[in-house]
Amino acid sequence: MSDFLIVAASDGMNLKMAETLESLSKDTDESFEVVKLSDFNLPLYTTQEEENGIPEDGKKLTEKFIAAKGFVFLTPEYNGSVSPSFVNAIAWVSRSGGESWREAFVNKPALIGTHSGGGGQYVLGAMLNQLSFIGMNVLGRKLLTNYGKPLNEDAAKGALEELVKIAK
Repeated sequence: MSDFLIVAASDGMNLKMAETLESLSKDTDESFEVVKLSDFNLPLYTTQEEENGIPEDGKKLTEKFIAAKGFVFLTPEYNGSVSPSFVNAIAWVSRSGGESWREAFVNKPALIGTHSGGGGQYVLGAMLNQLSFIGMNVLGRKLLTNYGKPLNEDAAKGALEELVKIAK
């Protein structure tokens, strides 16, 4: 398993940014892996669905999260908040790990970012609130791109280096 996960909550521009970040991470001494949430068969989380049992992909995703030293979370802005796939994945991980689910999040550093067709500030705020609430240490630096503002690769490298440094 990789040391750090770059979690892409969409298959569009946020996935493209995740792939770019994975390439930029080669300059660090740690291994990074892109985790595309759409690759995981996670039904919409409800208590009724949980009564059917934890999906195998929920267990796999939870194992990856528990093993990771830190994260990069990338999601587009949906109606001023995070994407449904992001919320659903967090819900399943928090329910899939039994009593140890906190190991997936608590005190782990997270870098957050978005490629947004809008301003992107709302989704960054929503991720900050949710990830902080579940115990993650969200970096002050954020990655914000849109069609008129491409990723600054030097700044992205610096953010990845900061993530690695904090995780040690």
